Amino acid sequence: MPEEKTNVMRILDQKKAAYTPHWYAHPHGAVDGVSVAALMGKDGASVCKTLVTQGASKKYYVFVIPVDRELDLKGAARAVGEKSVEMIRQAQLLPLTGYVHGGCSPVGMKKQFPTVLDASVEHLPTVTVSAGKIGAQVELAPGALAGLVNAVFAPVSK
Repeated sequence: MPEEKTNVMRILDQKKAAYTPHWYAHPHGAVDGVSVAALMGKDGASVCKTLVTQGASKKYYVFVIPVDRELDLKGAARAVGEKSVEMIRQAQLLPLTGYVHGGCSPVGMKKQFPTVLDASVEHLPTVTVSAGKIGAQVELAPGALAGLVNAVFAPVSK
């Protein structure tokens, strides 16, 4: 059921990044990441969610971790040199990133925030992240994703 390209896909095309688009049915709006992985027949360790946090310094940070894991707030703070980080409120997500909850991608945010990919995905052949809207995902090499968003790899999930 190929649908029209998302902004994320257009950015990847423009940067000549190799990726595979995936679409999944979402009759009831946003679904949790583990369900998305199952809908696509993928392992939860290679399908990632994009989490936006705010540090004690009031700076924003993006963490990309497997959907079957949770963000380790202490590890995340360490990775970005903050005393602490906390998840932003859902209401802040759209104005800050341009993305809705369930469709947040590390690629193409309104502003590029410091981004960390979980160390657990660094050596996988591919990772899958949101294509910027609910029901669409893109699969690409972790190194390519890191290069596109200036990300570093660090252990930030548990």
